[in-house]
Amino acid sequence: MANIAYAALVIALVTAVYSALAFFIGADGRSPRTAASARNALVAVAGLVCLAELILLYAIFAHDFQFEYVASYTSLNTSPVYLLSALWAGNSGSLLFWAWLLSIFSLIATRRNIDTRRDFMPYASVVLMVTEAFFLLLIVAVASPFNVLLNIPVDGLGLNPMLENIGMVFHPPALLGGYVVFTIPFAFAIAALILRKSSGEWLIAARKWMLLAWLLLGVGNILGAWWAYVELGWGGYWAWDPVENAGLMPWLLATAFLHSSIMQRRKGIFRVWTMVLMILTFSMVIFGTFLTRSGIISSVHTFNDSSLGPYFTVFISIIFFGSLLLVYYRYDDLKGAREENSEESIISRESTFLLNNFLLVGATLVILVGTIFPAVSELFSGAKVSLAASFFNKVNGPLFLGIILLSGVCTIIGWRRATFVKLLKNSLWALIASAVLVIVLFITVTREPVAIIAFSLCIFVLLSILAEWFKDIRARHKATGDNYGLAWWDLLRFNAQRYGGYIVHIGIILMAVGVVGSSFYSVEQAVTLNRGDSVNVQRYTITYDGMDARETPDKQIVSARLSVSNAGKPLDNLVSEKYFHKSQQQPVTEVAIHTGPFEDLYIILEGWRDNGATADFKILVNPLVSWIWAGGVVFMLGGLVTFSPDQHSRTSEKLFSTDSIGSGESEE
Repeated sequence: MANIAYAALVIALVTAVYSALAFFIGADGRSPRTAASARNALVAVAGLVCLAELILLYAIFAHDFQFEYVASYTSLNTSPVYLLSALWAGNSGSLLFWAWLLSIFSLIATRRNIDTRRDFMPYASVVLMVTEAFFLLLIVAVASPFNVLLNIPVDGLGLNPMLENIGMVFHPPALLGGYVVFTIPFAFAIAALILRKSSGEWLIAARKWMLLAWLLLGVGNILGAWWAYVELGWGGYWAWDPVENAGLMPWLLATAFLHSSIMQRRKGIFRVWTMVLMILTFSMVIFGTFLTRSGIISSVHTFNDSSLGPYFTVFISIIFFGSLLLVYYRYDDLKGAREENSEESIISRESTFLLNNFLLVGATLVILVGTIFPAVSELFSGAKVSLAASFFNKVNGPLFLGIILLSGVCTIIGWRRATFVKLLKNSLWALIASAVLVIVLFITVTREPVAIIAFSLCIFVLLSILAEWFKDIRARHKATGDNYGLAWWDLLRFNAQRYGGYIVHIGIILMAVGVVGSSFYSVEQAVTLNRGDSVNVQRYTITYDGMDARETPDKQIVSARLSVSNAGKPLDNLVSEKYFHKSQQQPVTEVAIHTGPFEDLYIILEGWRDNGATADFKILVNPLVSWIWAGGVVFMLGGLVTFSPDQHSRTSEKLFSTDSIGSGESEE
């Protein structure tokens, strides 16, 4: 079966190259027969890659340890859910998963737009098939999951114990799915440049795909943070690890693109900037994929396959410099007369969107510099020097607060020209509420100025969004006579993009509150307890009740039992554990977490003596962490609403189909 799968991938590689060439030759109606052949080849590529993926999946579930990949990432004791996750657990498997997703999404994009985007699709398909061919080349030439072992082991090594978490089932597919889907809007952008179509028509074709990619990558990042929090046993959720950064950077650029594309669709401006953002986003996607596989940056998440580095370097260079060169040659087409003569007030939604873009790109640049700094320092000094998490926090903290502030200001500010007096009037109640919060926090909770400022900005933005939304609901209620609930639903149905954006912003604000609270007010205490002893940490009383040990076929589990009370009232019974896997030397910590609406009690078993008579614990009280996960859920719901069709977006598409500039309600 391994030979069949490998042969399928080789044929798929050749077919993808042929499909790209045939699409290019058959573009613009020059050769309908060649174009039809190209589409058939694209279908064949999807079928062949599906065959290879199915063979690998079968080998994993059949415990066929003649496959080196199967023996490396599964064992006879691996549960079915983690057998599935083995598909993307290794470098070669994740590359095949990448190629498989791209083949499927390319097929869907081609079929959906074959009639409505006849001019765009051939050139867009060239980009899709070239990218597909690149990943197939990596699999065939460098990192194949179909290498076989001469000496077949009785059992495999199994999945890394750190990966045995439900997050492994959802986080990597969401992240990889986001990476892959970004290829499609990038392909439409390149097609628009080739065809000299600088209007917003290509944005219509790309919008849904861009939203899907942005949503998948955002959810993937949140799931990764949650996974790190509950599994790694260090009490945090974001360490500015290079692989974490690789997922965040394209998401920030994609966020900037979505805001800039609203300006282009509504006002006909920012055409060059929007195109550049699309190129930067996809370049960062490929760079992030390269970063996790090249070995140039040390991380617990990387695959460290240095043989892939040269391939990625060439591909990234072609994408980045080739695309920017195309923008240079099409600059006059992109720079429309409307954009040249556009004069906007400093106090306007256009200005806030542009400033928001600069902050998002600036934050991305800071993260990029901090991420690659160890490799650059090694190149010039011979020693890798890593920047601590404090660097990212200190530099990005103000940038992110500025982004949050602007998300509230752009909600209450008007298009074109506005006045400071009008802006102040629209934000008066939100400003008053924020001022009251500052006073309350200063008196009752903390005098930490940064935290107070951050909380105040968050409440200001939240109230600004809610006030603007309520104003629209009230206007709808007065105009139609519908009750407030129905008015809210009608608004959401008519302009899902605008109000879905409101929900997304609310989710991000909730996450920001959680980040600020857990960053400034977390309490940590290391304790040693004898059986029956108690310790007070904040408002909690934690009692060590004893220790148990048990064995499973693949590991030994040591469990520390703890009871938690508050003011003498029993609150929870927790278990903190250590897993000692037979196939791994390093033990895995399973933390005990009591989650509340305002704080988490987080207990880590560090060690023990005298058969568990004495145990060492690290106890943390992490305020507002649950707000991060709640905000993540709200973010996902808002993204789904934004992704859904609405009457307003359909009207805009009709306007753009005649090269008009969209009008109507705000799309933010």
